Amino acid sequence: QVQLAESGGGLVQAGGSLRLSCAASGRTFSTYNMGWFRQAPGKDREFVARISWNGDNTSYADSVKGRFTISRGNAKNTMSLQMNSLKADDTAVYYCAAGMNWGIRPADFGSWGQGTQVTVSS
Repeated sequence: QVQLAESGGGLVQAGGSLRLSCAASGRTFSTYNMGWFRQAPGKDREFVARISWNGDNTSYADSVKGRFTISRGNAKNTMSLQMNSLKADDTAVYYCAAGMNWGIRPADFGSWGQGTQVTVSS
């Protein structure tokens, strides 16, 4: 298991940017595929982006493609999500997750952070 902690959320105006970070503890971070998910009030948790264990492969939800960029630094046990051109619909609690599967379902990830709130005002 790896322990995860998100940071970087906050309040931003529509069109603005935020950078979320996920810090991981444990020596096995570099073996995990990593993902970002989000959950808005009254909605299911949804996939946002994922990155493979070595950083070679990434994929994004259609709703964020071209606006968000996922990256990781295995030497520092960190992962980031750069969010640009934010919209009101991006408002949600954002979670980082780690898993051994290469999937986009929450069930594909076994470790989760506590989440960080992102609020985009229109």
